[in-house]
Amino acid sequence: MRAISAFILLALCSTLSAQSAQDSATFAPDGTAYITRVIPMPSTISPEAQKWLASLTTLKPGPQTLAERRIATDEWRKKDSAEARKLYPVNIEETNIAGVRTDIITPLLTPDANRNRVLINLHGGGFNSDSGSLIEGVPISNLAKTKVVSVYYRLAPESPFPAAVDDVVAVCKELLKTYKPHDIGIFGTSAGATLTAEVAVRLKQLNIPLPAALGMFSVHPDFSRPTDSQEFFGLNGIAGDLQPQDPNRPPEDLYPGNTDRKNPVLSPIFADLAGMPASLLVTSTRDLLLSDTAMFHLALLHAGVDAQLVVFEALPHGFWYHFQMPETKEALQLMADFFDKKVGR
Repeated sequence: MRAISAFILLALCSTLSAQSAQDSATFAPDGTAYITRVIPMPSTISPEAQKWLASLTTLKPGPQTLAERRIATDEWRKKDSAEARKLYPVNIEETNIAGVRTDIITPLLTPDANRNRVLINLHGGGFNSDSGSLIEGVPISNLAKTKVVSVYYRLAPESPFPAAVDDVVAVCKELLKTYKPHDIGIFGTSAGATLTAEVAVRLKQLNIPLPAALGMFSVHPDFSRPTDSQEFFGLNGIAGDLQPQDPNRPPEDLYPGNTDRKNPVLSPIFADLAGMPASLLVTSTRDLLLSDTAMFHLALLHAGVDAQLVVFEALPHGFWYHFQMPETKEALQLMADFFDKKVGR
């Protein structure tokens, strides 16, 4: 037994030594880092999250046309929206508000205290596809026991900035005819988080009453330059394609169109953020927008805004769209609890 134990120990030491030998970091004169790291599966997350992370390593993403991307996101969205409705039962009615297509999501039972409040959900999808409608609005409506209006805003490149902002502002103005500002909240993930911030800045510019609360879950508030986490992670965190960008040039993106990348509505980090609504920001340590979300949280704090930042461990971008993990349940619940405390109270 001692010989076997010694062999196992020796093998373990050899493995660790090999891993250490693979770890390296060299630096160019300008500070550019060339990094190799061995990163074990984190033991700090749930078994379900570990299984999901492992599954991401088997994906083989490649270049897609916009049409192919939209087909893929539509298929994924329909599947996950159906799963969301099974786990979080709600009622859904398709309609139009201010000429904009919307879904009205309502809980099966709305408490009397919540009947006068509404949340506006803005889906993700990089501003050029729909990869989130209903997937996020359905659980939040169920958990917060509150009506959610999911907005199908216009997409780029057919309708670049500020078309999406204009659509959501139109919906907000129409809802303000029925709801008081302190009874309204706006939230979204990724592009939807960014649009949430953009709409709030635009409402402020127009002297339209601001909502009570904003939920910005993995937000991208600066189109003028890439951030550290964008250079380090892809959509699937460590797994998948990574395309480092020139830090001295704006990232390629069809959404801004010909707009100045530092326009304060397009890139809210350059806006006057004083007086912005109470805000919840959520991200994770392998999110390509980790830096962006943290930087925007700091900008909100500098402006004196009531802003909270929650960072989950070891998970990539928008993990709360994946319902099999305890971390998703926790994230969705804290989002719902935030709106329950801040809207209509």
